[in-house]
Amino acid sequence: MVAQTELSEAEVDRVFHALATSTRRDILRRTIEREQSVSTLASEYEMSFAAVQKHVAVLEAANLIVKRAEGRERLVRANPEMIARARALLARYEELWRSRIARLDDLLAEPSPPAGKPASTDPTSSQRNESQGD
Repeated sequence: MVAQTELSEAEVDRVFHALATSTRRDILRRTIEREQSVSTLASEYEMSFAAVQKHVAVLEAANLIVKRAEGRERLVRANPEMIARARALLARYEELWRSRIARLDDLLAEPSPPAGKPASTDPTSSQRNESQGD
């Protein structure tokens, strides 16, 4: 089985939406450390159990966490495959911006033309201008 690495646009939207809230980022961090029940997660926040369940549902919809039943409890753990795919996406964005900054650095490092003279990349243009004036 070949693992999919590219995220669809819908998956990207769900991942960024899920990570847009500090509570969900904290839940994800805690479930990376170890699998936990939703009730254990909820006990750490000053919000209702239902509110924590909604945060978990958003993370689950983004496939960042996996929820499973064990008896009456619902256990939650991070999904390392989706986290790796999201990390790869962010690495591509980082590379894109690093290359843009490098190009900008190169442009800024080029010597500028003397004041009052237009920059010309065509060495024959000054010869044409001189011959037209005769």
